[in-house]
Amino acid sequence: MKALILGATGQLGREWQAFLADFETDEFVVVPYTSNQLDITDFENVEKELFEQQPDVIVNCAAYTKVDKAEEDREKALLVNAKAVKNLADRCKKLNIKLVHFSTDYIFAGDKEDRRQFPEGYPENHNADPVNWYGQTKWEGEKAIRNSGCAHLIMRVSWLCGAYGNNFVTAMLQLAGEYDQLDIVSDQWGSPTFTDTLVRSTFKLIEEEQEGTYHLTTEGIISWADFAEKIFAMADKQVSVNKIPSSEYPTAATRPCFSKLNTDKVKNISGIEVEEWQQGLRRLLKQLNKK
Repeated sequence: MKALILGATGQLGREWQAFLADFETDEFVVVPYTSNQLDITDFENVEKELFEQQPDVIVNCAAYTKVDKAEEDREKALLVNAKAVKNLADRCKKLNIKLVHFSTDYIFAGDKEDRRQFPEGYPENHNADPVNWYGQTKWEGEKAIRNSGCAHLIMRVSWLCGAYGNNFVTAMLQLAGEYDQLDIVSDQWGSPTFTDTLVRSTFKLIEEEQEGTYHLTTEGIISWADFAEKIFAMADKQVSVNKIPSSEYPTAATRPCFSKLNTDKVKNISGIEVEEWQQGLRRLLKQLNKK
């Protein structure tokens, strides 16, 4: 089996490389590409590389993830998250390659009524209705994959954080060294997804030859302020959290107030367990302490 990792230097791409290093043999080959080595927006070069490599699976970790900047850099976000993904999916269909792709909770509207209707989180088949351009481009990418007819796995995640790269947890730890109190929004609700669990679970789905769309996050629902408080408590940081409404922390891109993802579907796959968010956070903090 040969697997190509695209976007190999991002936090998810690096997690995949670390995980798959334990599996590499003559029978299992991993080929990582940084965005400089293979730009997914270079359609001609993508087709050339795929034809030459003839992989069995492509794990696409390349994405435009700057949520606020996407509001002004719309063409670039659309190119990376939708048009390039369409090209990739079309090439996978042509060459009989399975495509593994990562999407986001931001494809949903995330309003208060949805929270009342789906207390355990959005199911995979709920209608998409993004409230920002980043979410819209990710939704367009999802549709392009399905329309291509290629074999695929689409993994929707929320509040992604891990030991590699920048995320909410690493940001809070950095700020804890600079401030003794922070204003954190308390009216946006969801749950974190930890990259090590995401990679391990996605690999299991690949092994089981599963296809389609799956939600992968943790058990429980919290606000960003709740999450920050727990980070500081577990890391023994003396930081006070001032809980504020989103209206007091304006951003270029609208954020959904509710983005919890329901994980019942993935729980039905043998060998996959969905952990409590506190458990994942505790493990991540240990990983970061070792770095």
